[in-house]
Amino acid sequence: MIGITASAVWLPHGREDAAFVARQTGIPQSVVAEKMGLVEKCRAHPDVHPSMMAIEAARAVLKDTDPESVDLLIWTGSEYKDFPVWSAGIFVQHQLGLTKAWAFDLAARCSSNVVGLRVAKDLMLARPEIRRTLLCGGHRTGDLVNYQDPDARFLFNLSDGGSALLLERDAGNPLLESSVITDGAFSLDVIIPAGGTRNPNRNPLDTNDTYLRVPDVVGMRGRLADRSIENFLRVIRQSSAGKAIDFLALVHLKRSAHDAILEALGLGAQQSIYLDHYGHFGAPDQVLSMGLAETGQLTAGDHVVLASAGIGYTWSAISLEWRQPTFTLIQEATP
Repeated sequence: MIGITASAVWLPHGREDAAFVARQTGIPQSVVAEKMGLVEKCRAHPDVHPSMMAIEAARAVLKDTDPESVDLLIWTGSEYKDFPVWSAGIFVQHQLGLTKAWAFDLAARCSSNVVGLRVAKDLMLARPEIRRTLLCGGHRTGDLVNYQDPDARFLFNLSDGGSALLLERDAGNPLLESSVITDGAFSLDVIIPAGGTRNPNRNPLDTNDTYLRVPDVVGMRGRLADRSIENFLRVIRQSSAGKAIDFLALVHLKRSAHDAILEALGLGAQQSIYLDHYGHFGAPDQVLSMGLAETGQLTAGDHVVLASAGIGYTWSAISLEWRQPTFTLIQEATP
């Protein structure tokens, strides 16, 4: 059995609220807050980088753990890191003093934590010498939002923060079944045009091309309307393996999509948490949702499903049996 023994989310003190987004975009404040589900979102200071967020969250989950007992570190943070073409996980491993571990970066966009849990579990089951695995990452994809681009409206909820999860053998909240769907029909739908081999940084750049762009917004919306909710439900049901779901830790979506998923699964509003005061971090969403639920919505033996979707597109879910609290929320001090 592989279980989660500690989890943490690090949040910056900065916020952008619905009024701010409305001023930037011209979208009515009521639409931002209610339809887009963005009362406010977390934003980091420019001097706070993804690796720093990951390190702070990781220190919280390792506070009672010998660093030399960690065998593996998997970076599950953003691909938008401190530097391009950079191994963030190895840097974090060094900063945390995990001298006996090895590390690598895993990228599945906003599904990185869910996919990372599946990969970590499989590695630990296949390799008995791996007894402790740390998953951690930082995200400041809020930097990649261009509020003047109406085609990127569904990305306006992107926010900043870090998360960490510690997995151990024969302890904690056991990981159960998982499911992942990828669909390459969406692979070019959300891109940053500049900075890759097609438009290297050394060439003159259009500033707009350094943000997330949606080249075919009409086509993407049509394909998502046909497949997104269906694929969400498929991975959630497959990961639950026929067992009743007590709590669904779901990625931040627009309110109507969140509610549609709960309704289709026969779940009530109290069986999930809508992250309208946090925004969409990416991979940390499920860690935060489950962590917030530990204060009163979860009881020992509950069947919990963590579900996400990452542009590209990857739909993913993994279930666990919740037995004990693991969560620490770290709020950056206000300067």
